[in-house]
Amino acid sequence: MYQFNEQFAAASRQFADSAAQINRIALENAQALFGLQVSAIEERTNATFAFFGEAAQARDLDALKTLWPKGVQVARENVERAVAVGQDVFARTLKTNEAIGQITKSQVEAVAAKTQASVEEAADKVARAAKAK
Repeated sequence: MYQFNEQFAAASRQFADSAAQINRIALENAQALFGLQVSAIEERTNATFAFFGEAAQARDLDALKTLWPKGVQVARENVERAVAVGQDVFARTLKTNEAIGQITKSQVEAVAAKTQASVEEAADKVARAAKAK
C-alpha cells in the first residue's frame, strides 16, 4: 500500500509541475498578445486622430479634396495593421499550443513507459510464480 501512495504522490507532483509549466506558457502568451493588441490599437488611434485633426483644420472645399487620399491611406494602413497583428497573434498562439502539446506528449509518453514497465514487471513476477509451482 505504501508503494502505491508513493507512486500516486510522484504522479501527482509530476502532473502539478506540468500544469504549472502549461499555465506559465499560456500566461506569457496572453500577456504578449494583450501587448500586441494594445499597441496596435494605440497606433491606429493615433493615426486616426491625426487625420481628424487635419480634417478639422480644413476650411474650404479644396482642402477637403486633398484630405480624401489621406483618409483612404489612413484607413488602408489601419486595415493592414489589423491584419498583421491578427497574423502575429495567430502565429504566437500556434507556437504556444505546440509547446503545450509537446509538454502533454512527453507526459503521456512518460506515463506510458512507466505503465509498460510496471506491466512487464508484474508479468515477470507471474511467470516466475507459475514456474515455481
